[in-house]
Amino acid sequence: MPEPVAAAGAEPARQEEQGQSMLMKIFQGLAMWMAMQFVMKQFTGGGQKTTSVTNADGQVVQVATSNQIPPYHERPRQLNEGAVYSHIPQSIAPIWPDNSAVDIIVTVSPSFVPEPLDKLPKDAIVFQEKGFKIGNWSDTRTAEGTIHVPVPVQKNGTLWGHFYVGLPGAPIDPTQRNYDPGAAYHFVHPLTQYIPKKKETRTRNLLSDNAAVEEEEVVVEDEPEQTGPTIASYYHPNISLSFIPGSGTFSFPQAHPAIRQYIRLEATGARDGSGQNGWYYPILFVNTFWQLKSHMTILNETVDTLPIRIDLNNLADWKFKLMAPIEMNTKEQARQAAWGGGMTAGGGDGSEIEMVKEIFINTNPILLCVTIIVSIAHMILETLAFGSDIAHYRKKKDNVGISVRSILANVFMQTVIFLYLIDQSQNTSWMILGGQGVGILIELWKITTVVNVRVRPSPNSLIPYRISFEDKHKLSTTEQKTKEYDEIAFKYMYIAGVPLLLAYAVYSLVYETHKSWYSYIIATLVGSVYAYGFLMMLPSLYINYRLKSVAHMPGKAMMYKFLNTFIDDLFAFTIKMPFLHRLATLRDDVIFFIYIYQRWVYKVDYTRVNEFGQGGDDDGEEEVKRIGDKEEEKEVEESVEETKAEAEAVKATGAEKKGKATKRK
Repeated sequence: MPEPVAAAGAEPARQEEQGQSMLMKIFQGLAMWMAMQFVMKQFTGGGQKTTSVTNADGQVVQVATSNQIPPYHERPRQLNEGAVYSHIPQSIAPIWPDNSAVDIIVTVSPSFVPEPLDKLPKDAIVFQEKGFKIGNWSDTRTAEGTIHVPVPVQKNGTLWGHFYVGLPGAPIDPTQRNYDPGAAYHFVHPLTQYIPKKKETRTRNLLSDNAAVEEEEVVVEDEPEQTGPTIASYYHPNISLSFIPGSGTFSFPQAHPAIRQYIRLEATGARDGSGQNGWYYPILFVNTFWQLKSHMTILNETVDTLPIRIDLNNLADWKFKLMAPIEMNTKEQARQAAWGGGMTAGGGDGSEIEMVKEIFINTNPILLCVTIIVSIAHMILETLAFGSDIAHYRKKKDNVGISVRSILANVFMQTVIFLYLIDQSQNTSWMILGGQGVGILIELWKITTVVNVRVRPSPNSLIPYRISFEDKHKLSTTEQKTKEYDEIAFKYMYIAGVPLLLAYAVYSLVYETHKSWYSYIIATLVGSVYAYGFLMMLPSLYINYRLKSVAHMPGKAMMYKFLNTFIDDLFAFTIKMPFLHRLATLRDDVIFFIYIYQRWVYKVDYTRVNEFGQGGDDDGEEEVKRIGDKEEEKEVEESVEETKAEAEAVKATGAEKKGKATKRK
């Protein structure tokens, strides 16, 4: 059987090559992207230059220049002959240089229309700074205060933020007569977000008074039926404003929609001589990337005042182009999931990104790096355990040491977890459900490698047919012992596990709430699986003890799985959880140490075929063949030497001649 062995031995190498090729593709793609960005900036004027010009007031100012688009203050008064004006500019260049100093004012209002700054109440102006230097990474400004919530905002209205930005000394109020669009700009951005509320599943105690439950249901039926999600207005107290220097000249129509929403084009619609290109104001990114829903406040009529904190800084262009699309995609996924049309295979409702953000915000950086490393190790070990487990069952030729009941119990437990994910978890990723389903199919495949699954008639039963598990061949003495030990182990497990299951079922029925009796059964079973699932390893340990051997065990797969238990222990002490739950994560370690002790007591010689006809290594059969060939050659040599010795002895005594003379007679 050299071909299967070679194929099984080549699987880990093939997986390693695929992993290395995937990493190489990622690095190559990243290098190509950086090279393309560099070349595009060289040819499109990304390296921005400035020149000194005199404005209409006779002041010398620094303005941005480009290889294709002239400075804003040198724009032509009319288009070139034959040029066509484009309402949507093709290429846009900065209207001011990256090192400009600007004044900025931020106000809040329930109206989208700006009001004169001199007529606003003092508490409406929440941020006012002068001389902020764009491109100076050390220049940061912060302001804190309290705002009074307007009545329209309390009634599900939008709280608008009005942002006024201008060069030093320039009027920045667009309602003033001397306002210059070339020296200042204004835009509006909502400070509140409309987010769907998470659907809350109504649960009840199944032993409670049914009359009260029916009365509650009648009241609910009188209410109008809601066809869509419940949308609420949320407010986050922290607002981060970031200027984006170094964007340079780029194509406006080809920009990502998440980027384009923060680009403010020159207000008068000015174009260069071709009529196709224009200018844009410095990008001010209203950064909501790190705003978590758990830190937000739902606005209603009971909320009169709100705290506000505004941070102003500079942000690298590549960070802005990375964060803005992710934030936009997250909100879109949450919106589609709320309306029931956003769940795609491998997708989610945006809560996954929310959890990642929370980890980055609340976790120590060193601990976070360790967690990332061990998470990668966890995935690698899980993949290796998966491959080794399949390879072991493919090469195994007998049922020695295999607990068929443990495999069946594992199928049952994984099926329970699968049903629980469907029943309890809303917006569960299809990737998680698919992985759980594949695990069930693999366990079912293991059963077919050990026994034959047949459907047999059952004449004396209410069910006409039954599923029968039949041995593939006549069991040997050791296989019969394995079957006997498996029955004994499960008998003791039933004695220990059934009372625990019943006790947990009674506790859950009396003290916990559930959606229905079906949910109660599934929740009770999955709770028992999580609590007592480690008992499924005990029959295998008992069989090892009675057979006084661990040679039949999938050693590599077991080691990979047990290494994952230590990684789970690390997560248990880094993630917040109750003490009893943290203690429960250590239960698999007990099984691991017992298995290590058994491997130490019952030694396995990998240079020979073990007592169950299995080779410890992939080359075990070849090694045994080589040893057998050497022993056969040695026996042939000894036989030849003995024949020569006998011939010499006969020749010395003369017995050979006598024998020949007798034959002739």
